Amino acid sequence: MADSGRASAKPRAPPPKTKVVRSHKITEPSPLPPPPPPDKHGKHDKHNKAASDDESDGSADPGPLPRSHTPGHLASRSNDDRRRKPSDNDIRQRARATSYANPPRPSTAGGHSSSQNHKHPPPPLPTPLTTAGNPNGGRGSPRPAQEDADDNRKRPIAMRSTSAIVSRPSAASAASSTSSIPLPSQTPGSAVQPAPAPTSNTTAEAPTKPRQQRTSIRPSRKHVAFPPLQQPNEAPDVPPAPASGMYWSKAPTSGAPHTSLRAHTTCLIGSNVYIFGGCDSRTCFNDMYVLDADSFYWSKPYMVGDIPMPLRAMTCTPVGKKLVVFGGGDGPAYYNDVYVLDTTNFRWTKPQILGDRLPSKRRAHTACFYKNGIYVFGGGDGVRALNDIWRLDVSDMTKMSWRLISSPDRAAPGVKDYRPKARGYHTANMVGSKLIIFGGSDGGECFDDVWIYDVESHYWKSVAVPLAYRRLSHTATIVGSYLFVIGGHDGNEYSNDVLLLNLVTLMWDKRKVYGLPPSGRGYHGAVLYDSRLIVIGGFDGAEVFGDVMILELAVHAYYSQISHFTIDV
Repeated sequence: MADSGRASAKPRAPPPKTKVVRSHKITEPSPLPPPPPPDKHGKHDKHNKAASDDESDGSADPGPLPRSHTPGHLASRSNDDRRRKPSDNDIRQRARATSYANPPRPSTAGGHSSSQNHKHPPPPLPTPLTTAGNPNGGRGSPRPAQEDADDNRKRPIAMRSTSAIVSRPSAASAASSTSSIPLPSQTPGSAVQPAPAPTSNTTAEAPTKPRQQRTSIRPSRKHVAFPPLQQPNEAPDVPPAPASGMYWSKAPTSGAPHTSLRAHTTCLIGSNVYIFGGCDSRTCFNDMYVLDADSFYWSKPYMVGDIPMPLRAMTCTPVGKKLVVFGGGDGPAYYNDVYVLDTTNFRWTKPQILGDRLPSKRRAHTACFYKNGIYVFGGGDGVRALNDIWRLDVSDMTKMSWRLISSPDRAAPGVKDYRPKARGYHTANMVGSKLIIFGGSDGGECFDDVWIYDVESHYWKSVAVPLAYRRLSHTATIVGSYLFVIGGHDGNEYSNDVLLLNLVTLMWDKRKVYGLPPSGRGYHGAVLYDSRLIVIGGFDGAEVFGDVMILELAVHAYYSQISHFTIDV
């Protein structure tokens, strides 16, 4: 009676808030059958020997079962077909483990501990680990809910059983109970509390991973717009331009630093503009810069090979993927050397020149490519101006030869000379087999005439143009059937005018250009790319420029599509 009264006085522990996922009825262990008699060799059966070892050691080490993609309670076949039935020894061991894992807790009412509480409880038996294919145990037998809850605090989250995950409290109750608990980052060294996972009614749920706290990544520094945006009060006062008008603007360049240059060469291959040589107000250079005409990004590639000496007022002619440089000078020095740059590997070479006839040393000349030949006209040798024409055969980039096309000899006295005057700092453009020469100077006079030379018939023709514009150190670019002349010196001052020469009618046309025009300059470079004229560098008599200016052609961009026309000479 005393025992029954004491047992009735003990309050019953509240049942755990858990969802039953799978349950198996645990029956009383049946007595083990006696071991079979030994065989003739005195040895027992291997299976019975393993069972006796489990009884003597008090622990079981179950082997892994084959995994299945379908949970046991959802499989089309029965559990008896797919799983091995637990033996009586396993049931007895799990019953003992349950009694050790759930010791009686002290009563909250009277504060007395239960008489069934052992002073020195034996350690719990090791339990099989949970696998992804079988969350309840190694042999598929059920585990008590309280045992899963205890092991839930000992094992990593990735190895917890589905039953332990399902038996967790709801997200609302977990949030209210842990609102006062500091985060792991606030209490160094404390145990990390697992985040609550959503409940599920299936035991085939994949193991959950600990939630990571999302932290916003702030930029290391404030974003700065490139190119820098202009303030309304700092922007230039530019009149509005019509949609059909040409427009000047300054390119927003970036990349490697480059030197302000004048009397340099400017060539276009693909979308890259190659700028070589030139000088500033003090010295000459032999550097090569590359400007991306799409992004206006400057780069300075590393050069190898036979690099030319510093030059200015030389010529650079694109031939395929290579650049052919001829002549030039530096101060009092003049040269007639030929160099070739391969733009694919940036290697300079000096080709072999066949024959003994060479053009005189010169600079401020022009060079144009036509049918495997480069035609060089004019320039100066430091003593006088020149008006001869030489052809450099570039069919073989390693072995070249020179040939005189038009002699520099003057006509006999009393005979009209049908050749242009000797000159330098002029422009020459090739249209078909016609070489169009405009402007230039002989050191004392600035010219305004236009000459055409047919390189196939070797015939000179002077073009009578109604209007005349004197120019030297300007640029001339072919845009369809028009010749766009930008800047230059007119004998008195530097100009920023844009002149158009109609090559069909051979008439000058001066157009109004909107936007912010560049300052008057000469000795600059210009190329045509993507319906725009790109002007680089230059000199105004006092300052050497390093800017890049863009002339948007607007409705005049269709000129470049005009390719079938003839020049009547």
